[in-house]
Amino acid sequence: MPEHPLKVIMDKDPELFSLLENMRELSFAEGGIPLKYKFLIAMALDAANGAVDGVKVLAIQAMEAGATKDEVMETIRIAQYIFGVGSVYTAAKALTDVL
Repeated sequence: MPEHPLKVIMDKDPELFSLLENMRELSFAEGGIPLKYKFLIAMALDAANGAVDGVKVLAIQAMEAGATKDEVMETIRIAQYIFGVGSVYTAAKALTDVL
């Protein structure tokens, strides 16, 4: 299993890591937006920011929460419309082994 991407933060500033984890839990808690859509929104934002690993992990989590491959790709279309073609290049790199 790969090392946690925030391991250095976990080790050097556990308080900051705890704050990050609390925000993650709050963001993905059950509520008005179904979980698969929360993951798809986060995936689009990661694609827009060039976070290949984030796109990959969030696409997998979205599909585990019930999203289809078509929904993943439609989300990338929206990211491209709002943020530009760089989102598509990031997503392509991330989704090669996922879809």
